[in-house]
Amino acid sequence: MIESVGHKILPLHELIARLGELRAQGRTIVQSHGVFDLIHPGIINHLEKAKRQGDVLVVTVIKDKDVRRGPGRPVFPDAMRVENVAALQLVDFACAVDDEIPFECVKMIAPDVFAKGQAYKERHRKIHEKIFEEERELYFGKSRIFETDGFSFSSSQIVNNFLDIYPEDTKSFLKDFSMRYTFSGIAETLNSLKDLKVLLIGDGIIDEYHYCAAMGKSAKSHLVVSKYLTHEVFYGGAFAIANHIAGLCEDVQLVTLLGSENSSRDREIAKGLKQNVKAKFFYRDDGPTIVKKRYIDQYLNQKIFEVNYLNDEFIGGEREAEILAYIEKTAGLFDIVLVSDFGHGFVTPGIIGAIEKNAKRYAVTTQTNAANAGYNMITKYRRPYYVCLDEPEIRLAAQERFSNIQDVALAIKRRVNADYLMVTLGKKGSFGIDQRDTMNNTPVFSSKVIDTIGAGDAFFAFTAPCFARELPLDLASFIGNAVGALAVQIVGNKKAVEKYELLAFIDAILK
Repeated sequence: MIESVGHKILPLHELIARLGELRAQGRTIVQSHGVFDLIHPGIINHLEKAKRQGDVLVVTVIKDKDVRRGPGRPVFPDAMRVENVAALQLVDFACAVDDEIPFECVKMIAPDVFAKGQAYKERHRKIHEKIFEEERELYFGKSRIFETDGFSFSSSQIVNNFLDIYPEDTKSFLKDFSMRYTFSGIAETLNSLKDLKVLLIGDGIIDEYHYCAAMGKSAKSHLVVSKYLTHEVFYGGAFAIANHIAGLCEDVQLVTLLGSENSSRDREIAKGLKQNVKAKFFYRDDGPTIVKKRYIDQYLNQKIFEVNYLNDEFIGGEREAEILAYIEKTAGLFDIVLVSDFGHGFVTPGIIGAIEKNAKRYAVTTQTNAANAGYNMITKYRRPYYVCLDEPEIRLAAQERFSNIQDVALAIKRRVNADYLMVTLGKKGSFGIDQRDTMNNTPVFSSKVIDTIGAGDAFFAFTAPCFARELPLDLASFIGNAVGALAVQIVGNKKAVEKYELLAFIDAILK
């Protein structure tokens, strides 16, 4: 740390205490909040005008883990960004803060004046719609919001134009795309999805990540012995998809299957779902709630092995009859039904038939995994409105290992009689076909991959509502790839991709 600025940089709890002392002395506190990745003339201009609004200028810098501004961002780590801000003479205090809940630190610091750049007024209103309209008092209380004016520079624009974040073909794609769609238009489109009524039917999965450290090879067998360190529990499968959708749509109903009521973990699962997800749980007595335990070498961040707890035989009898009756009663009340079929015994042929018969429209993703390889094909569905698969899944369904992916996708689309079909292609982006068999390729937007688990579910969760609103294929594909770029930066299904993160990412890459 730069010694001359060390006294300015405080942990959040110490900063709040220090500001309390200064406020008691009658000092006016001004706060500016952001990434502060590149200190350019626009930022200097903003901070100078902010400082004139009070006596003490506090700058809160968003930590690396919560920066969602596009590939290659942040350019500098949070420790360095805090030091750079603190080195400015006009800044009195600087602090690195969490921003998983946007502007939560503003609520905690409660400044007399919150300063933000006028150039970002419209952008912030669209990205943080609820905060700046419905819940403004919750976050800013009695803080006066001051909007600095004058010329501005965009850090994202500087990064996009002068740093080689993307290959030339991706740059060309984004330039062409930005000629057809604006950030404001995309934001309005995404915000318009909130009134869609969505029913999600699928396998809910509890993902457990158990972190270990290798101790050495066993002397008695060919086995590497590992030491347990810690573990995390995430809610994956249909649980994760429901939480993703709930950030876009206000009315989300989840229908899923759990284990016997005594060991279902239903209360725990319900707490892990967003408030606007209404869950209808059914229970099977002949198996557990699905749990997938992954054991991970913490040093290498590599998965060592996985253990699944499940009964993947189809449910039947009274339990299936109950589910069929529920689907027949409710499916037609929703704008679209989403099916997340992991092939773990819940989505039976009877349930598929009920969905096909009663849903206005339905979208489906069939997952291929170690527990069902070769047995869970998209070809068991008929007339889905939208199909979403990854490349190995669609090739397996078509029994075409090496053929051109466009030909494979078109063949499967016609075989199941789908309106729309999307194929995620990993590092190659995604490929889609619309109702008129128009084809579209969208490149990948990710530059940092932490974990690919759950990325396909996030892609499906965001693109299905887009197609339910009949968005153009190229726009839905763009949104899906942007979501995927954010999802691969999240460990497993630790959290959902939020709409505000998606909008911030889109705004950054289109500059």
